[in-house]
Amino acid sequence: MKKTNIIVGLCALVLMAVATACSISYGFNGTSIDYSKVKTVSLDKFPIRANYVWSPMESMFYNSLVDAFSQKTKLSVQKRNGDLQLAGEIVEYSQTNKSIAADGFSAQTQLKITVNVRFVNTKKHDEDFEQRFSATTNYDSSQQLASVQEELVQEMIDDIVDQIFNATVANW
Repeated sequence: MKKTNIIVGLCALVLMAVATACSISYGFNGTSIDYSKVKTVSLDKFPIRANYVWSPMESMFYNSLVDAFSQKTKLSVQKRNGDLQLAGEIVEYSQTNKSIAADGFSAQTQLKITVNVRFVNTKKHDEDFEQRFSATTNYDSSQQLASVQEELVQEMIDDIVDQIFNATVANW
């Protein structure tokens, strides 16, 4: 009995030592970029070409796009002539009544942003595309758009930037 306890105790110590000494580490940044070929990305400003314009949206979008590529990749962000090139325009910024309250007035309003993107991969032109990306969000119609606009627009921009990032360098 005593011999069995000693063996069990030794086995437990060995297992603990092995478990604490071994560690698995891995990294995943969500990209499929061949950094030996692709080193730079150029991002143009995306001007607002929508009927309804909220001017801060252009710089908010550009800054979020730059942040995404500089934080999630090792690519150097340039103004022009990058190995990867993104250009386009904000083509829609609209609001639509989504639901009607019992009093017959709008209860919810939907805000929508659509961005047209032209992507060029100078190292692999079969990945080039032109595509539209959209995001929507709803807000209570009793709120003034001006009081919720910045927060809602940033949420939609973050969504669209994620879509663009995934379509250009994540290749899901």
